Parts: sequence; structure tokens; C-alpha cells
Amino acid sequence: MEYDIEGAFSRRHIGVSDAEQNQMLEALGVASLEEFIKQVIPNHLLTSYPFEKEMSPALTEREALDQLRRIVEKNKLMKNYIGMGFYDTWLPPVIQRNVLENPGWYTAYTPYQAEISQGRLESLLNYQTMVVDLTGLHIANASLLDEGTACAEAIHMALQWKNVSSKKDKKALVLLDKYLHPHVIAVAVTRLSALNINYHLVDPLQIDWASVSSPDVIVLAYPNTFGEIRDYRSLVTKAKEIQCVVIADTDLLALTLLTPPGEWGCDIAVGTTQRFGVPLFFGGPHAGFLAAKDSFKRLMPGRIVGVTRDKNNKIVYRLTLQTREQHILREKATSNICTAQALLANIAAMYAVYHGPQGLKKIAETIHHKTRWLAEQLEHLGFLPKYHRYFDTLYLPTDNAEQIIKQAHLKGINFRSLPNAIGISINETTSWEDLTDIVKVFRSYSKNPTLVVQFPEKPIELNRSGNWENFFIRTSPYLLHPTFNSYHSETKLLRYIKKLEQKDLSLTHSMIPLGSCTMKLNATSELLPLLWPEVSKLHPYAPLNQTEGYQILISDLEKKLCQITGYHKISFQPNSGAQGEYTGLLVIKKYLKSRGEDHRHICLVPSSAHGTNPASAAMAGFKVVVVSCDSKGNIDLSDLQSKVRNHSKELAALMVTYPSTHGVFEPHIKEICDLIHQNGGQVYLDGANLNALVGWVRPAELGADVSHMNLHKTFAIPHGGGGPGVGPIGVKEHLAPFLPSTTITLDEWVQNGANPNQDIWMVSSSPFGSAGILTISWMYISLMGAQGLKKATAQAILSANYIKKKLQDDYPVLFTGNNGFVAHECILDLRPFKAAGIDVTDVAKRLMDFGFHAPTVSWPVLGTLMIEPTESEGLDEINRFIDAMKQIRHEINLVTEGKWPSTDNPLKNAPHTLMDCISERWNHPYSRQVAMAPLPWVMDHKYWAPVNRADESFGDRNVFCTCPLPEEWENVANPAATSQN
Repeated sequence: MEYDIEGAFSRRHIGVSDAEQNQMLEALGVASLEEFIKQVIPNHLLTSYPFEKEMSPALTEREALDQLRRIVEKNKLMKNYIGMGFYDTWLPPVIQRNVLENPGWYTAYTPYQAEISQGRLESLLNYQTMVVDLTGLHIANASLLDEGTACAEAIHMALQWKNVSSKKDKKALVLLDKYLHPHVIAVAVTRLSALNINYHLVDPLQIDWASVSSPDVIVLAYPNTFGEIRDYRSLVTKAKEIQCVVIADTDLLALTLLTPPGEWGCDIAVGTTQRFGVPLFFGGPHAGFLAAKDSFKRLMPGRIVGVTRDKNNKIVYRLTLQTREQHILREKATSNICTAQALLANIAAMYAVYHGPQGLKKIAETIHHKTRWLAEQLEHLGFLPKYHRYFDTLYLPTDNAEQIIKQAHLKGINFRSLPNAIGISINETTSWEDLTDIVKVFRSYSKNPTLVVQFPEKPIELNRSGNWENFFIRTSPYLLHPTFNSYHSETKLLRYIKKLEQKDLSLTHSMIPLGSCTMKLNATSELLPLLWPEVSKLHPYAPLNQTEGYQILISDLEKKLCQITGYHKISFQPNSGAQGEYTGLLVIKKYLKSRGEDHRHICLVPSSAHGTNPASAAMAGFKVVVVSCDSKGNIDLSDLQSKVRNHSKELAALMVTYPSTHGVFEPHIKEICDLIHQNGGQVYLDGANLNALVGWVRPAELGADVSHMNLHKTFAIPHGGGGPGVGPIGVKEHLAPFLPSTTITLDEWVQNGANPNQDIWMVSSSPFGSAGILTISWMYISLMGAQGLKKATAQAILSANYIKKKLQDDYPVLFTGNNGFVAHECILDLRPFKAAGIDVTDVAKRLMDFGFHAPTVSWPVLGTLMIEPTESEGLDEINRFIDAMKQIRHEINLVTEGKWPSTDNPLKNAPHTLMDCISERWNHPYSRQVAMAPLPWVMDHKYWAPVNRADESFGDRNVFCTCPLPEEWENVANPAATSQN
């Protein structure tokens, strides 16, 4: 294979050869790919933009890596002591190589099909257990996007809980600790302002309760942004008297030494697990956490892993409490969370498993020891820390702050710049030599410049000199489960990681034909730069002159995405698709307000929309009005016109997905956009299906004003087993002034009262969101070039239509568009088989026996499968999937004909495990071979589901969201014990 030919990469990315492509076209009765696309996409929507002329030509892998290296080398690598919830870490190489860099972990899909996701579900349960143990609370999720959004979600959850429990008919009030990290305040204020919820910034220990009108929620920093650890016991007592929910924004590593929030009365705890081995990545991706008391569990945002059983009482991990999901509750959802940060949560969980409770405590003690030593040295130099009770952060008032920070920069050191003060946060990578360098910087401005640096001979006790009173010193145990006490050698952890990996089905096994989720190739060359130090070791709030490489990278990626979409400006801050929706709607809201039209509050959402659409609209403060769809899956134009007429004075926006969630190119999209504009509204075009447009249709040319782009789908960022994601938004020129802030003057903004009417507003904790993985999409676009991108889109659409053609005689296809074609995905209707006792879940589980992940189940229509093959899959793999679906149709026929019982057949019993097939007992009316190898090629690379079908109802009745001890599980899972409950 030649590597240095232009376009060679796109030929490797696109799984179908030219000869195979011709076979597929012939099957569809079309002469060429160009002709095919013109038959699928309405011609008046095709762009005339000269992509090949305007976009840079495709690079080879070697050229792209070299060019990216030259860009990121412009970043300046410094020793970072800025803190604010972001710390340099040591990622254990065994976790780096075998999780972060392992496609068995990073290419897996969200674990909606529990039986083939047992490995990462177990790891995520470890994550939840870790968070619960360290916070001293009852339940945790897995996971949230970052620290700021975790705090905002917790506030929203608390307010929802208050409404449910007390039915107060008053405007809510939230008190925010003014010593929270500034980015946490910024994200919280953005969320609260969107919903017109009152908030005050307060010093929690100086609250005049007589002047505060019954606050509903108070958020406390523990430790706070300046490092101080404060005693909130009397405050919590007062809060409980007035039924105020208490949230703590905390540091999990500090909690290995500190009394956990749950033990001093806190209701909810939030934060980030970034310092558990996850690189800085210039701000992300990182996994936020949220833990709460049990009473909040039905309202918790995001995903929660629970425990149930299969038919043999074997433990099965699954996503639980799913009735909270926005797909079900839509505009009534308590959250719009869709993408989590599963891959990063798994890294953090493995970090805790590797180090164990004693290892984590040792790391924390070492950090605190070094911080105490540094404080003593600086005191000798005349720099007195303002606070005496701290974990890893010193706040140093000084009139020489600006000069000291400049001097530090010359020495390759970053401190936190504060008004007339300096902040220093120590991390696990800080060496004694690093500490010496810090002391030397301060010595230049000391009245005692001859101080001799002396290292201590033994650790400093936590409570020495009264710095940590006994109350603050943790005495409760944590991480007692055997998992956290069994894998502390590299060999043991390696085998544990591999054991979990081998339980899961990922793109390393077979295609994952999920509609709307685009599980395409994530090329190795695209991921290689991720851990280059210039990419992974920059602090998101480092001075701008140190981040020139990132600024160039982001600017160039913005240019590329604008060329692809037709938009004027891009914001990269949203770190998921749902966050992009939310951000785009807030941009519209701020634009309307600037025009004196903030009375416009109606958001029209088609009934076919992704569940995050109405949830995002509700969170942005809009009232959702649903628009019907017609029998062909298109927006019902008469219903839309009626709704627009009825709400023309209050119309703010229409949210529309294009091509539609039903997998068709609606021909009237431009007229729809014109109708909204004529009535004073803006058009939000959901970019979930942008992979069906790239190179052929530009969203801005359709009439859309703003769109999000799922970089984790269309532009090759791996799905990561449920995250990370990136959902940047593109806007037309009139909306550009209202994009989120990328300012780094957050401290000054907070000191001025965090006024939402000022320019600063943020939707994530870092200015550019999950900036570290933008390198992946930059590489993908650079390697594909205009022609490659255009061909990839066409091939994705061709593959979907080839599958539709081959299966339409076996399964009804629910929606089609122009000339009977579908877009990039097709929906098969399995509802006709319900009469025979076979439903869509049975087909999904049976596909596991063939080694395939199911397509999207029962969405957007109940009882259907939505199939999306992507451009990366070869014809042989596509044909295997088609053969599997045809074989399943044959099996359904055997049931409908009465040859197999409706309750005992391969579909009802799927998935079949290895234990099923080697068991001495086999009482089924079909053979073991039919069960385990229904087609000859299955055994060539047989994937065995590790468990039988999960008992969903049992898991809902018996909610376990932390690692159960064997004796606990035996009491619950034992049928006799269960029958007594």
C-alpha cells in the first residue's frame, strides 16, 4: 500500500472499493455515484460551492502529522500550578496503552445493549462506586461533561426536587459560593439566567439569613477556588431548617483525606475526576461527577449504571432508571444530557482500581505534604498564605504579584494570576525540584533572599499546628470493594482491563449499524497526536501567548467547518451534541433580546425530533410546541403553517433535523426556513445527520441560522463507549456576536458580581470545551480533502440504500424519499411480527449471536430498527449483516408458521452464551448450532455474549448502583429471597 499518494487515505477510510461500489450501484439500477446522489437529494438543495477549489487538498498521513506537529509545537509547555480544577496528572502507562489508546475501548458504542457491554458497564459501575465512597453519598451517575456542567445539572436537579416535594409557588432562589471556581460560576449563571432563576453570589460564612428570602439551593466550594477548607456545619444546620438543598463542589482526591460532604449534611456533591489520571487536554475531555442522596435518584441527569440478573441469576450490568431519559420525557426531561464522558470516566475508574484506597491516599498525602512544605518556605521568605487550612492550593497576597508571575513565566512556570495575589496549586507530578524552582522565583522578591531550601525528613502530620482540626480529617473507610484492592500490579491490572474489554463488542469485532450515531472508522493516525505533550499538557487558562498552536489549530478547523457548512463563525465550547443544541438556542435567545424581542419564547419542534431537542429548548427557557409529521416522515406542512400562524408574534425558533430523523431528505426544507424567517423566528438545524450532507449540501444555504456539528460522529472522533463528544455550533453572521465567551478574565468578572448582562457567558468549564480531541477532526478533514469528504458522504448514502434494497422484501421500510431512496439510514418496521410474539428487542438480541450490535432500537418509531452502515464498512461486512437479517427473517417465519414455539425459539432466548451451548441440558426445539452459529461464517470470529438477556424489570425493582458485594447480591438475586420481598 502506498502511503504518499494524495487521496490514499480516503481510499482506506472508505471501506468499499470502486469495483464494489459499481456492484452496489448496479443493484440499485443507477449508472454512477454522481447520478445516484442527484436522484436521492432534491437537486435544488445541492450546493454549487467549489469545495475542491476552496478547501486545501488532501494530505497524506505523514504530511498531516508533520503539519499538525509544526502547528502544536507553537504551544509553550510550562509547569502549571494554575489549578481551578485542572491539574497535570500521571496517567499510568498500562491504562494509557490498554484503555485510552485501545480501539476495543474507544470504538464501542453507548451501552444501551447491556449484554454486549458488560466490560465497560462494570468499569462505569466502579466509577460510580468510587464517587459514592469518596463523597459519602448514596448514588452517582457515570458521568457528566465537566465540573461546571455537573454543578449546573445539580442545581437544576435540586430545583426539580424542590418543586416535586414542596410545590412552592414562588420564584426559585439559588445561592452560589463566590469562592467556587470562576468557570463553575459562569456555567451556573448561564443556566440560571436562561431560566430566569434568581441567584446571589455570597460568602457562605457571612450570610445574613434574615435578609435572604428562603433560598432553595446553596452551592458550596469544598475546598474553594483559593484553596481554603471551610467548616460548613452550622450553615448546613440552618439550611436544613429552611429546606434548602445543599450542594458541594468538591475534589475527590482531597476527599481521601477530608471528611466527605455526605458526612456533614450535604445533599449533592459535584466535581471533576480529571485529576484521576486524565490529561489536561487544554480543558477537555474530562469526566464530571454528580453524587446525591438516594431521594434524588429518579431525577439524576445522565446515565446511571445499575445491576440486575439474567435467567441464571448471574450478575448483569445495565443502564438503569432510564425513565428519566430525555428520549422519553422530551421537554419535561430534567436534563438534556445525551453524550457522557464514558471513556474518561473509565480511565478515572481504572486509576482508582490501580492505586486502590491506600495508593490514592498516599498520592493525596504527598501532594498535601509538598504544599505544606512550600507554604513554610514561602512564609520564611515573607509571603504568608492567607488561609491556614488547605489541601493543595495556596493563596498568597502580595503587591508584587504581577512581577512575580512574569518572572515565573521566564522560568517556565505558570501561577494563577489574581488581583494583588498569586495562586499556586500543587499536583501529583510536582517534584521536589519543581518546588525548589518555585521558591527561587519568590526569593527574588523576598526580604530574606538568602534562605536555604531544606527538604523535610518525614511527612508533615495533617493536624500539626491546628491546620486541620480533627473534624476535617477523614476517619471513614472507602473503596472497600475487592475490585479496588486486587489489581495493584501492572500484570493484574492489564489482565483485568483485557477481561473487561473481551466482554464488549466494538468496531474491532464488526460493524455497528446504529442509525443516527455514525459509527465510522476512527483512524489510528487521527488519534496519534492526542497524547503529544503539546496537545495534552496545556492548561485551559494558561496565558494566550502560550497557546498559539491551539489558536492556529482551532482557527484552521473553524475555517474548514465553515467551508463545509456555509456558516460564518464557529464556537467549539459545547462538549456534546445536546450542549450544542442548548448553546445554539441560547445564541438565538440573546440575539432576539438584543432586538427587543425577548417576548418571543415559542420553539417549534417536529414530533420526529431527537429527544434532546425539546429538552434543550425547555432548558433554554423556551416553550415547546410540537409539529406533526406526515405519513412519509416529513414535517406536516399544513400543521407547521397552522402553528406558525397561531404563534407568529411569539415565535422564536424552529428546531429541525436535516436530513430528517426518519432518514429522508425533505424537499421543502428551504420553504420551511423561509416561513419561519417571515414570521420573525430563527432556524436551528440539528446537525446530527450532517454526515449525509458534507460536500453536497451546506446547512446555511438551506436557510438555517445555526447548527451544531457532532464531531464525534461526522468528523471521526471515537464514540468512546458513550463519550467523549464535541458539539460545536456554526452560526450566520448576524448571530456571531452572541456566541459563548472565550475570555480568560473570569476572576475579575466574578469579583464584579457575575452579571449575566455582561459579555461573559459559558456553557462548559473551559473556553474551547473538549479542545484536546479537536486534533482528531482536524486530521480527518485534512486527510480526506474535499473529494474524499464528498465521496464519503455519497458512499454512506449508497450503503444505506443498498441495505434497504436487499432487505425491503423481508422487512417493511417505513420511510422513503425521492425516487424511493432513503438518506444515510433506513428504518425497518418490525411491528408486523408482534402478533407472532416476536418484537424488535428479540431481533436486537438475536443479532448478538451473529456478532453484530443491533441497529437503533425503537427510535424514532417504537418497534423499528434504524440502520446506518457508514462509509467505512466494506461490502463483505455489509453483506454479512444483510445475511444475518435475512436469516433472522427466516427464523421469524418458523415461529409464525408454528414450527417453533413463540416462547421458545432462538430469538426469544438470545443472546446464547458459551455456557448455554456447552451445558449438558438442551431442551430447545432448535439445535445448538442454530443457537451459536446460525450461519457458516459466524464461527470464523465468534463473539460470545458473556451473559444472557438482562432482566430489566428486576433491575428496576432492585436498584443497585454501586459494586455489590457477593453476599449482598446473593440476598437480592436469590429467587427465594426475592419472593419474600
